[in-house]
Amino acid sequence: MSSTNGTTTLPPIVLIHGLWLTPRSWEHWVARYESRGFQVMAPPYPGFEGEVEALREDTSPIAKLTIDGVADHYENIIRSLDAAPIIMGHSFGGTVTQLLLDRGLGCSAVAIDSAPVRGILGVPVSQVRSLWPALDNPAHRHQAVALTPDQFHYAFTNVLGEDASRAVYDRYHIAAPGRIVWDGALANLQPHSEARVDFKRDGRAPLLLIASSEDHLMPPAVNKANYELQKQNASVTGYVEFAGRCHYTCGQDGWEPVADLALSWAMRYPRPTANTVASDLRTAVSAD
Repeated sequence: MSSTNGTTTLPPIVLIHGLWLTPRSWEHWVARYESRGFQVMAPPYPGFEGEVEALREDTSPIAKLTIDGVADHYENIIRSLDAAPIIMGHSFGGTVTQLLLDRGLGCSAVAIDSAPVRGILGVPVSQVRSLWPALDNPAHRHQAVALTPDQFHYAFTNVLGEDASRAVYDRYHIAAPGRIVWDGALANLQPHSEARVDFKRDGRAPLLLIASSEDHLMPPAVNKANYELQKQNASVTGYVEFAGRCHYTCGQDGWEPVADLALSWAMRYPRPTANTVASDLRTAVSAD
């Protein structure tokens, strides 16, 4: 399922969305990458096949989700492909991306404003406040938990005005599975946490972590700590921080440089596989 651009074979791209969002959050990135000749997939979580509006009406598929269930779902999709893909994930999608790399998948990967994996100890105050709507009641662990427009503004779109934030909320927001939020928060207390990664596993695909300086939900400190753990690996690991950007960085005005850097980095460090060409894939990425 690889695409071609001239004489160069391009790997497919798999985009993994975060919590409180759906694949709709990738709409601009899909169009941009497809215009460059890539086959792009942005599959929903299992049970998320409907549109935003339908998932707001019936949250029952959301409440059932687990970390392993989501990771297994994407593993099955990726293993069905003819070529190892570039994997990109935002927020909890960044956690899933790291879990998939730990399973030996992908030719390269980018985790954007990634949620934590097991081993990240620091918890910034803004992160606690952002996640508190799901963590303030143990009953939420078995429920789908929505954010109010004000809570969404603080966690996702804090650099936007209230009207702009409400427009983003109306277009993209859905409830999130409380169990995933709780299991992520308690990962360091669970030896067999579903968010556990072997940071020294041989053969892990190259990984770039991208952080946003104004992110309340997954602040740079979380991403830097994640980077320090991942760079124990012998494989290539990178870290980049964008100034003035919030957790909604993939849709916030000026998202194009973020998308372009993610792709150019991933193409610069592809892990050799039987399904990718040996030539320098960087030539496939051209500026608009």
